[in-house]
Amino acid sequence: MRAMTERAAFPVQVRLFARYAELLGATLVTVRLRAGGTVADVVDGVRALPGGGALPERMLVARGVEQVRYDQAVSADDELALLPPMAGG
Repeated sequence: MRAMTERAAFPVQVRLFARYAELLGATLVTVRLRAGGTVADVVDGVRALPGGGALPERMLVARGVEQVRYDQAVSADDELALLPPMAGG
């Protein structure tokens, strides 16, 4: 039973803002991730969606209100956000 659980995929919701939402045509997308997957795997999943190939190579990613590294593990109950560069004055 354990091997089956380790291979199981789960959905991860990813919020998109500003230009990133425009590129993908949505403010929320879902990526399927295998157990043990990382933030980098989620970003790769978003890039594989229509329009995702135009996303920059490196982006800021947040879980809740904290920025996360690409090598951090992702859980089934996580919601990530891809944050475009901010501009302002």
